[in-house]
Amino acid sequence: MLMGCQQLGRYFLRMFVWHDFLNWPFGYYLSQVGITLGIVFAGTLTASLLALPLSFLAARNVMHSRTAKPLAFLMRRLFDVLRGIDMAIWGLIFVRAVGMGPLAGVLAIILQDVGLLGKLYAEGHEAVERSPGRGLGAVGANSLQKHRFGIFTQSFPQFLALSLYQIESNTRSAAVLGFVGAGGVGLVYAENMRLWNWDVVMFLTLILVVVVMVMDVISSRLRKRYISGKPVPLWQPAARD
Repeated sequence: MLMGCQQLGRYFLRMFVWHDFLNWPFGYYLSQVGITLGIVFAGTLTASLLALPLSFLAARNVMHSRTAKPLAFLMRRLFDVLRGIDMAIWGLIFVRAVGMGPLAGVLAIILQDVGLLGKLYAEGHEAVERSPGRGLGAVGANSLQKHRFGIFTQSFPQFLALSLYQIESNTRSAAVLGFVGAGGVGLVYAENMRLWNWDVVMFLTLILVVVVMVMDVISSRLRKRYISGKPVPLWQPAARD
């Protein structure tokens, strides 16, 4: 165990010794980070748009009739299947089906996120107050209007928060997709790990950390703007003395 810890320490220190740093192909590295972000945004936004209507079919306070309850049960089981399969496994399946590249990564994110977000959105719909829906029904609103203004209006803050968080989470997870051939920065990770270029691995890791931190700041401002209703700018420049 002691020898293993010493070897781990040597690998860790090697990550911070950047040899010939100025001659690294920064354009290639940054382009792969951009591809990863494109995969994340395309996959997560598509999954959110698909999961939102499906989540109403899984919400018990929406599908409460005797004939609708079996459909809600089946929809929840579908969500369990989709989110129960790891994103990397979906990536392997789609690499085999559509070939290596970003499309396989986008499809992998879509399928897993539809299962995860669909379940979370449905639970958000079920947690809302029912009195607004009853009030809308009393004044003659139809079912679609009651779901739109009585349920979704209340669950929208949770919908937005979950969607933004999933974008951040997928930014970290999407790096793994490159290892299975689904494109993005994970491919650069795999190449440099095989060549024992641990300095490049650490450099890419730091870039991803910075990207996640920037996205966290932007998402927090979006939540304040669209949930609290305050006109919060997405970027606040530093005040001058």
